[in-house]
Amino acid sequence: MSEDKSFEEAEAEAAELDELESARAEAAALKEQVLRFAAEAENTKRRAEREANDARAYAIQKFARDLLGVADNLARAMAARPAEGDAAAVKNFVLGIEMTEKELLTAFERNGLKRIDPQRGEKFDPHKHQAMMEQPGSDVAPGAVIQALQSGYELLGRLVRPAMVVVAAKTSGAAAPGAGEPSLGAAEAAAEASSAYGHETDEAGGAVDTRA
Repeated sequence: MSEDKSFEEAEAEAAELDELESARAEAAALKEQVLRFAAEAENTKRRAEREANDARAYAIQKFARDLLGVADNLARAMAARPAEGDAAAVKNFVLGIEMTEKELLTAFERNGLKRIDPQRGEKFDPHKHQAMMEQPGSDVAPGAVIQALQSGYELLGRLVRPAMVVVAAKTSGAAAPGAGEPSLGAAEAAAEASSAYGHETDEAGGAVDTRA
């Protein structure tokens, strides 16, 4: 009788141990699930905050792009300004254009809109520049910028419009073009440069690197 009781007690203890182990495993699984849900909730919160911050930061992107034409026209007016020695009225008019352009660019900078104005000899950057044509250039490295045709702009580090540039031909021994004459026609050069430099613009006016 005593042996039977001891056997039953042992079985009961074993059953209790099994239940305890099962409860511990279930508790661990529930704890892991709670931690996973908490991590997912935190990631969702951070993603929502990031998207909201991006929406606020780039809300003026379309407005900024619409103003780029104004900046372009002012830059062209400055490039065609009369030489020194002209009438005082003309000088005052040019001064007004200069002040207007300066104030516009200052307003751009205050709102995070930065001009991209590559200089001669600067390395071509497919993330910021768009090659429109190639020309032989003996004083710059092959593939480097020869001339900026139109300034680009970026808004808080995001490209709004690439700078349109002329680049030095990568092929050696290219024939020199005539004075002020591009080595390629504009349409042909734009197509060839887009292929050669792996750069095109997206629908929003930004740049896409197609060299993958």
